[in-house]
Amino acid sequence: MITLTTTEDLAAFCKTARDHPYVTVDTEFLRERTYYSKLCLIQLAYPGGEDDGSAVLVDPLADGLSLEPLYDLFRDESVVKVFHAARQDLEIFWVDAKVFPVPLFDTQVAAMVCGFGEQAGYETLVRKIVKQGLDKTSRFTDWSRRPLTEAQKTYALADVTHLRVIYEYLAGELEKTSRSHWVGEELKVLTDPATYDIQPEDAWKRVKTRTNSGKFLAVVRELAAFRETHAQTNNVPRNRVYKDDALVELASTKPRTPSDLGGSRLLLREARKGAIAEGILAAVKRGVECPADQLPKPDKSKEKLQVNPALADLLRVLLKSKTESANVAAKLIATSADLDLIAAGQRDVAALHGWRYEVFGADAMKLCDGKIALAAKGQSVKVVPLD
Repeated sequence: MITLTTTEDLAAFCKTARDHPYVTVDTEFLRERTYYSKLCLIQLAYPGGEDDGSAVLVDPLADGLSLEPLYDLFRDESVVKVFHAARQDLEIFWVDAKVFPVPLFDTQVAAMVCGFGEQAGYETLVRKIVKQGLDKTSRFTDWSRRPLTEAQKTYALADVTHLRVIYEYLAGELEKTSRSHWVGEELKVLTDPATYDIQPEDAWKRVKTRTNSGKFLAVVRELAAFRETHAQTNNVPRNRVYKDDALVELASTKPRTPSDLGGSRLLLREARKGAIAEGILAAVKRGVECPADQLPKPDKSKEKLQVNPALADLLRVLLKSKTESANVAAKLIATSADLDLIAAGQRDVAALHGWRYEVFGADAMKLCDGKIALAAKGQSVKVVPLD
């Protein structure tokens, strides 16, 4: 097994990789104790066989190693970059270098389009497509420790060598079924900077609360913004600053002094003193003093929706029928919440646009308009046109 530890060796491998139609990519990282992922290992492979140098490990922790040759390869649009469940990998590269691999192919998304079910795991694809098993004993090891064991290297390299077989199979299936553009539509969100650039002022929108009071949410907004900023600046997990339940408690009690923080049931001991305590008190003060015209305005548009439950149930039946017929994962088309929105008259729903419209959306609209009916025929459900 080849481990690249110099910029020159990485550049040579990437130069050779450019002579091939695709390169498979995977990473190993740690994130339990940090806000940003710590990149510990990169695995790369282009088409080839065993022990021919076509698959390598890259040690990003090696002294003096620059990843710029890899990023140049990512920018080369003549080579497809193949990942499995790419989101966390892409976040690492975007945060580090503001670069996305293009063109991108995600085998997890492709597998859902090709009928392998929802959120198809890598191990499942290896078993079903490569016809091999995976040794997962090294999966949860500490990838930052050096030297890596032979077992770790073998495990890591298998992630990109098997991926070559999986990619070629899925790409072939997509070509046969003319569904490549389906995958392309799904991958747009993965190469959108907004997917990874978390703005502290918007962090409050992810906090679940039981009230929509503007004054209460103003405090939530300030506390969430401080937590996000502190976590990013100090590279610690946001929950190590304080968890959501503690944040909501603080927004309710609105502490004004350090002694008030001592009365919190949910606040971590480390957060009751020092910079975090000062930040909490300042955030609460800003929230309490927020002018009326700057209070958060939660989205209440969905609260007034009147869902037709019978229609929602029919849409679920239609979705099941359509996805079984198309051999595609139902979750990829629409969630239960999406179907409720459609049944309530909403039309700005992903299931009614793009390739989803071809599979499900067109008949969903006809069902809503009373132009088709559903009928059971044996073990299947048929669409019946109505005059």
